[in-house]
Amino acid sequence: MSDTSQPNSSGLMRKLPLIIIVAVAAIGAFTLKDYLNFQTLADNREALLSFRDSNYLLTAIVFMAAYAAIVGFSLPGAAVMTLTGGFLFATFPGALFNVTGATIGAIAIFLAARWGLGERLAAKMDTSDGLIKKIKEGIDENQWSMLFLIRLVPAVPFFVANLVPALVGVPLGRYAMSTFIGIIPGAVVYTSVGAGLGEVFDRGETPNLGIIFEPAILLPILGLCALAALPIVLKAVRGKKGL
Repeated sequence: MSDTSQPNSSGLMRKLPLIIIVAVAAIGAFTLKDYLNFQTLADNREALLSFRDSNYLLTAIVFMAAYAAIVGFSLPGAAVMTLTGGFLFATFPGALFNVTGATIGAIAIFLAARWGLGERLAAKMDTSDGLIKKIKEGIDENQWSMLFLIRLVPAVPFFVANLVPALVGVPLGRYAMSTFIGIIPGAVVYTSVGAGLGEVFDRGETPNLGIIFEPAILLPILGLCALAALPIVLKAVRGKKGL
């Protein structure tokens, strides 16, 4: 009796962090969406700036911890937090604080997903046949390029970019480095928007989150995407020549 219950208990414990994340994300989606928004930031901006001026280091630490929690639990408000980083700390070091907090949160959800599902799923993909195995092999052969691509392409949801690598067996160090570097361009753009939030609020307006899709910003990011995809293209061309 104990022999059969122990594996089940162990499997549940492995999935527990992921279950907690999903539960908190579901609750947060309904309870926090009315609080983690630009209006809340506008209403409390004087208090936030005053606290920052009196406790700069503590504010930075608390901010990064809050950002990590929002990303780690897939809570609403990541865009607001990124702009808040610029509002409180300017483009720099605000972008650094944003990238650090987001990376820590991404690592947390990556580890929870890999511990609960990723290792077993990756093993099954390795032993499978057909299309699934080919997809896994394709990702394995181009991990750096694929990891940078899913971070750089604005259309890829952040939580998807956090989960997919965990489910295909990407090493933690490679995931962390590609996340930190890959989100820098977008983070800098939105942090710079946040640095001008004071003037936006004074005019009674809301920030333009679609700025990243403007040609002057989108084209350089797409150029980085093309650069990240270049090794994949070259490998495919060489493979065809080998045939």
